[in-house]
Amino acid sequence: MPRFTFGAWVEDVVDWLQSNLTWIFDAIKTVLGGMYDGVNAVLSGGEPLLMAGIFAVLAFWLRGVIPAVLTFVGFALIDSLALWDEAMATLSLVVVAAVITIIIAVPTGIWAARNNRVSATLRPVLDVMQTMPAFVYLIPGVMFFGVGVTPGVIATIVFAMPPGVRMTELGIRQVDGELVEAAAAFGTTPKHTLTRVQLPLALPTIMAGINQVIMLSLSMVVIGGMAGAGGLGEKVYAAITQLQVGLAAESGIAVVILAMYLDRMTGALNERVSPLGRRAAAKVAAGARRLKFTHYKPGTAVAMTGVVVLALVAGGLNIAGSSDSKATTADSGNVGQGQKINMGYIPWDEGIASTFLWKEILEQRGYETGITQLDAGPLYSGVARGDIDFQTDSWLPTTHKDYWDKYSDQLDDLGSWYGPTSLELTVPSYVKGIDSLEDLKGQGKKFDGKIIGIEASAGMMGTLNKKVLKEYGLEGEYEVVSSSTSSMLAELNASIKKKEPVVVTLWSPHWAYGKHDLKKLKDPKGAWGKGEEVHTVAHKGFAEKAPAVSKWLKDFKLTEKQLTSLENEIQTAGQGQEQDGVRAWLKKNPGLVDKLAPVPGGGGAQQGKDAGKTVNMGYFPWDEAIASTYLWQNMLEDRGYKTTVKQLDPGPLYTGLAQGQLDVQFDSWLPTTHKDYWDRYKENLVDLGSWYGPTSLELTVPSYVKGIDSLEDLKGQGKKFNGKIIGIESSAGMMGTLNKKVLKEYGLEGEYEVVSSSTSSMLAELNRSIKKKEPVVVTLWSPHWAYGKHDLKKLKDPKGAWGKGEQIHTVAKKDFAKDFPELTGWLKDFKLTEAQLASLEVELQKGGAGKEKESARRWMDANPDVVEKLAPVGS
Repeated sequence: MPRFTFGAWVEDVVDWLQSNLTWIFDAIKTVLGGMYDGVNAVLSGGEPLLMAGIFAVLAFWLRGVIPAVLTFVGFALIDSLALWDEAMATLSLVVVAAVITIIIAVPTGIWAARNNRVSATLRPVLDVMQTMPAFVYLIPGVMFFGVGVTPGVIATIVFAMPPGVRMTELGIRQVDGELVEAAAAFGTTPKHTLTRVQLPLALPTIMAGINQVIMLSLSMVVIGGMAGAGGLGEKVYAAITQLQVGLAAESGIAVVILAMYLDRMTGALNERVSPLGRRAAAKVAAGARRLKFTHYKPGTAVAMTGVVVLALVAGGLNIAGSSDSKATTADSGNVGQGQKINMGYIPWDEGIASTFLWKEILEQRGYETGITQLDAGPLYSGVARGDIDFQTDSWLPTTHKDYWDKYSDQLDDLGSWYGPTSLELTVPSYVKGIDSLEDLKGQGKKFDGKIIGIEASAGMMGTLNKKVLKEYGLEGEYEVVSSSTSSMLAELNASIKKKEPVVVTLWSPHWAYGKHDLKKLKDPKGAWGKGEEVHTVAHKGFAEKAPAVSKWLKDFKLTEKQLTSLENEIQTAGQGQEQDGVRAWLKKNPGLVDKLAPVPGGGGAQQGKDAGKTVNMGYFPWDEAIASTYLWQNMLEDRGYKTTVKQLDPGPLYTGLAQGQLDVQFDSWLPTTHKDYWDRYKENLVDLGSWYGPTSLELTVPSYVKGIDSLEDLKGQGKKFNGKIIGIESSAGMMGTLNKKVLKEYGLEGEYEVVSSSTSSMLAELNRSIKKKEPVVVTLWSPHWAYGKHDLKKLKDPKGAWGKGEQIHTVAKKDFAKDFPELTGWLKDFKLTEAQLASLEVELQKGGAGKEKESARRWMDANPDVVEKLAPVGS
């Protein structure tokens, strides 16, 4: 029979879905992520022991005194194992997945019970859902939704659905047919027959199905840890891949406690909601002769009161803790300003070491970090989608070639930080006569015909199977056993203890060569290829998102001695304490953080002479004003100053400066636009000089408006523009110049009405007109980011009605130099080129409203010398 393949069709369908239905997947991801975040915020928000008390009260209500005590002890044990957050994250995933599953499964089961055709159609579908290996569900989840919570929830819903549907259908079908007929005979409608007869009698079976849904959800959520779902699943996965028996045992115990609690509570819930269950529970309680108090269960009102009281206490403590945590101090090395950076890693030693090293460095630089362990496939997929920002363990050009080829269009290679490496087969030194790959031929029985490999997804496994074995004639004689890095190392360790022959895949550098006496088998035919480089790979656009981090990573290098010592320090610290190992290593390598992640500008951490003083800045909402103000806010805070920023219209702003309520503003257009304000308040102001110019004021039209190239061309063309010139704020000096001089000079009075609006309204009208290809004429000025976004024409002014180009000045209150002598010197020397200002404005546009300070910080990160140049600290 010819081999039948349909994998290519599946790939095509997946590619089409990814290309055409991304918006649906994004919407699902947003909804499920929001549900998870909400539940997790509730479960993990309170003090662990108070939350354990709430779980115990629920157990008291459902099961009695002894289960309540055991519940509290169990959850207290989870807290003592330092796994509380992970357990609550797992419980949150279970709750979200189980609720969605039950909402779908129960109505579907009812439909199947009442319609034989539906039942027959669903049966094979449920068979597939129930028998398909659980890991398979993670693949489309990761491809459509990226790594994280959503693929875990989706896979869990699919996996846990069948028992909910089957048990609901079974329960309704098992209701005595005579009871249903009797109900019909008494005139009961089908709807009431279902709700008043069938469902109450079927409820025990349905609840058993719900119990199975919850238990399967828990088992699948742990598997979801492989896709970055977090929680206990991630801990268990880390323990498996790194062969950490202690962590596996601790995480396993936590899973068992959750499983037992959920199983017992959902089982007992049947007694509360089912008439049959309540009757059975009452008989048991009535028949108890001894220790009757152990059978006591409080009423619902009493139990809920206890839950509410504990929840309020936990919430109050959480609020108090939150308010305390907000008391932070400004740090000149706080480059990140709380920006979130997500990292991922494959559980290879250099990947773990470099990832936790950068986690520590970034947190010292003010970033918030997220870290996820994944297999190579989900990791590259997550980076390509942008769910993960970067990973530091790409072995190129060989080991990870397949992943790079698949995702290279969505990735940026930030360069190699270590190399060259080498791939090899290795045997213990006591294995005599095996020194080269050639020596393996004919020796298969000595090694039981096995070469112990690592993850099947690793590129070196492909090279071994496709090239190395073939090159040395080892095919058929040896079977390459795919396992995991930790399993390979465990097998190597076990064989060495027994002095048994073993051949394993390994690479250099690796700490195993320091721990054991091993031989790298020579490769005279060069089948493994040349040594590789270990690269840092980020998603497209990461350099724009975090330019400082991108630059640090591009310059990142570690020597073999540094990497080996770092790996050994992490090995000594133990699993779960990687960051402690990194900190211990950094203490032994003082100055390395500053070398690997220098604060932009080098001197950016230095305090100014007037550090501690507060500078009150004001601006009106013009782009260059916003850009320069938030640039100086960041620079001043880097120099230890305190700042306040207020947005005002020009009139109140100049008044505030003149009265000393504000200290400085950076957007005085002189001598024309702001002439009136300057003339009125100049006795109480000081001009610190121009930082940009010359500027120009102009009327502008889109380039598709033909025949209008000069202000003279506007005459007689009023109908084309609906007789309107779209202006900005009426208080702006250029509006006065336009109305009093430009229109008159070119004979446009009466034909055109100047519409006063706002800068944002003018730009919105320009954008709307361009989308519709409609003629429009607007007031604009240079420099302005609109000229970079749209194809526009500045209308020539042959009569010079607009006047000469202006300069943008920094204007301060009269006593500014006395109050801020150091800053006065900086501002007098302040200059920005057109390219600098334009790029700064574009960065602020990308960041959006409310993110101006963070956007200016990103621009500073991309221009690392700006602080030292504009605000130098004297020696």
